[in-house]
Amino acid sequence: MTADLQQSDAYARGKAYTEATNPGMETALRARYDALLPGLARDLVELNGRTYTRGVLDDKTRELATISALTALGAQTRPQLKIHVAACRKLGASREEIAEVIYQMALYGGMPAMFNALNAAIEVFDAEGEGVA
Repeated sequence: MTADLQQSDAYARGKAYTEATNPGMETALRARYDALLPGLARDLVELNGRTYTRGVLDDKTRELATISALTALGAQTRPQLKIHVAACRKLGASREEIAEVIYQMALYGGMPAMFNALNAAIEVFDAEGEGVA
């Protein structure tokens, strides 16, 4: 398979994945960043196709791993964390599964990072109409 064909295939896979988990993401990124960095939105969608659609791990597990990494990285990842919590919910993860992987990251990112991530997740749950109370 040629490199061009592999790239277009990765873009198609990424487009399908991002539209299923975060509809309108590419359009929103283009509107926000294309004037400054043309092609950034397409590059991100293609990268998603290369990473999130590799097989081996199921989609939910891959999103839980992403939530874990974003949690450990700390509060600066809050916007991306909320996007991935919502995506993970669309893929069938329960609130409890998401809360558990966030809690596990207290060992690696610290308690403040864990609380920041947990609060971001609660915002997503509340927006879904499934708050934690």
